[in-house]
Amino acid sequence: MAEGTEMVNNSFENVTVDIAPYVLDLTNSFPIRYAVPLLGYFSPVLIFITLVTNTLVVIVLLKKNMRSPTNTILAGMALSDMFTGLFPLPVFLYFFGMDHYKEYIPYNWCYTYRFMSELIPTIFHTASIWLTMALAIQRYIYICHSFQARKWCTITNVLYGTLAIYIIAILSQISRFFDSFYIPVEIMSRMHENETMTACVQELRPWVQAHIDLYYNVYYWFRVICIHLIPCAFLVVLNALLISAMRTAQLRRMQLLKQNKKSESKKLKDSNCTTLMLVAVVGLFLLVELPLGIIMIVYLIDNTFELNIFSMADTYGIMNLISNFFILLSYPLNFFIYCGMSRQFRETFKRMFTGAPMPIDRDCSQYMTLPTENGKTALTADETAL
Repeated sequence: MAEGTEMVNNSFENVTVDIAPYVLDLTNSFPIRYAVPLLGYFSPVLIFITLVTNTLVVIVLLKKNMRSPTNTILAGMALSDMFTGLFPLPVFLYFFGMDHYKEYIPYNWCYTYRFMSELIPTIFHTASIWLTMALAIQRYIYICHSFQARKWCTITNVLYGTLAIYIIAILSQISRFFDSFYIPVEIMSRMHENETMTACVQELRPWVQAHIDLYYNVYYWFRVICIHLIPCAFLVVLNALLISAMRTAQLRRMQLLKQNKKSESKKLKDSNCTTLMLVAVVGLFLLVELPLGIIMIVYLIDNTFELNIFSMADTYGIMNLISNFFILLSYPLNFFIYCGMSRQFRETFKRMFTGAPMPIDRDCSQYMTLPTENGKTALTADETAL
């Protein structure tokens, strides 16, 4: 079930022409033993929790007093993560939660199954990855190129950038909607003795069959390089730079305190609290995304050069299934990061239910104070970022 054979972003995917009706339970394969509890029982619970937490995150971040370029990206990430899990939920419940994985996939489910459990979630997950990279880039501009932030880091630019990210994510997946089709076939049921059913056989389009190796190599190497390798490497570097900038700001803050410049010192502290929280968000992303990227790279190298790195064919499927499950597990955790590291988020969240006005004193100021080359202080507006 590894990506490139059957599973992509919590979904199953066949990349070769099926010579038999489409069925998930292939001789009770080892990955299926893991897929049933993880996708049929645990994943729906996590998806429901993600739906609740990420909806709350979006509502809080889009409150008038919370709107900012940074929070707009965070809201976009929350929506992308939520829809990545929400679309395959009916498939998980029907096939793995209700044991229909033992039966051939009914013809009227074939397109729905592929679109909802594989293609559409992949689009949202791709958008989420690139939005996370955009978040780190924006924060880097705020911290290290503060005078450019007013020009480039605006809500309008964030909205245009988010739209561009989704268009590119759709285009990166668009060929998969048309590269195959399903043929209905009458066959004896695997679950009901002496009963027939209409199953489906997957066929590749002629233009794919004519260049099958080229097509799948281009598609999967593009995903590995542009959707996993480059963003993850970029985020590792940016996170390191942000941590270094935070240390520099902390030293600057100590100097300001010695000079009795408490106001500027507080602004530096506020800026660092926002940066630290975003570093934690990016760090969580890397913690769960890096293993999947490594699995994909090893799998593609293994298949391209026929190295047989793992003797068991199911090993990739098991690793990929578990890796995707941990990605799903990470989705609701951002809500708790925001609650734990941003007093403004907590206060806004509580006032959604109490109706009390926001206090004037907030833990993250409307302005971030940054050290410049000459040792003076530069202010850059991050509006009301967390």
